[in-house]
Amino acid sequence: MKHILVPIDFSNDSINALEHAIMIANYTDCGIRLIHVKRKNADYDASFNLHDFDEVLRSGVIDNFERTIQLYKKELKGEFDYRIREGRIYTEICHQAKYGDAEMIIMGTHGVSGFEERWVGSNAFRIVSNATVPVLTIRYSFPKREINKIILPIDISKESRQKVPLVAGLALLFGAELHVIDIRQDNKVVTRKTLNEYIDQVMIYLKRRKVKCVRESLKGNNLSNLVIEYALLCDADLIAVMLETNERTLPFWVEPYAQQMVNHSPIPVLSIRPTGD
Repeated sequence: MKHILVPIDFSNDSINALEHAIMIANYTDCGIRLIHVKRKNADYDASFNLHDFDEVLRSGVIDNFERTIQLYKKELKGEFDYRIREGRIYTEICHQAKYGDAEMIIMGTHGVSGFEERWVGSNAFRIVSNATVPVLTIRYSFPKREINKIILPIDISKESRQKVPLVAGLALLFGAELHVIDIRQDNKVVTRKTLNEYIDQVMIYLKRRKVKCVRESLKGNNLSNLVIEYALLCDADLIAVMLETNERTLPFWVEPYAQQMVNHSPIPVLSIRPTGD
C-alpha cells in the first residue's frame, strides 16, 4: 500500500500533523500509517519497571491508536494502519519509513530555540537528516489548509535543483503557485551568473509542465531568514528545501541552512535528500 508515515505521540503537535497528512494523502491517493515509538523500560523511573509495565504501556498506545483511527477514518479516502516500535525515536521512524516503503514522513514539531537547540538537539531534524524519504515538518500553530503557494528556494549548490521535479509534482496536484527564488549571500558576478542559469533551467522545466510559477531573487547573510520572511510576506503554505550533503559534517555549533528552516520556520517545511546521498 502506498502510504504516508505519521509519527504520533497523541500530542496536539502530532494530531495537527495527522490532519495535514490526511489532506495530502487524499490528494496523492495514499494511505496513512501511524507510528509510535515507545522508550524501553530503562528510560522510565525504576518504580515503573514492573514485569507487566511494558504490556500495560503497549495496551494504552493501542487504545489511543484505535480511538484516533475511529475519529479520523471517515476523512481519509485510503487505508489507516499503525505500527509500534521500541528504541530511539528518530532511528525507529527512519527504519520504518525505509523498510516499510513509505512515500513521505509528515510529522509535528515544537521547534527549538537558544540553549535547547544547541545542546539537546531536535528529533525532528534528526529524522530529516537520516530519512531516505522526504520529510514534511509542521508546527502546531500552523492550521490545516489547502496548499496554494509553495516556496522553492534555489541556491548555488549542485544539489539545490534536485528537489524541483518532486515539488513541481506537488504543485500540479494542488494547483499551487510556485515561487522560484534564487538566494545568495553575495553579488559576485560568478554567483549571479550561475544562479541565473539555474533559475532559467528551472523555469523552462516548470513552464513545459504547465506549473504556475513566479520568479524572485533574494540576497542576504542568513538565507533561512530570507526565505522565511519572504514566505510569511506572501502567505505561503509550504517551503521546500534540499538537505545538502555537507550539512551533517559541520561542527555542532554551526546550524546548517536546512536545520535552521526546520527549527525556526512557522510555515511547514518539506525537506528532501539529494539523490545518491
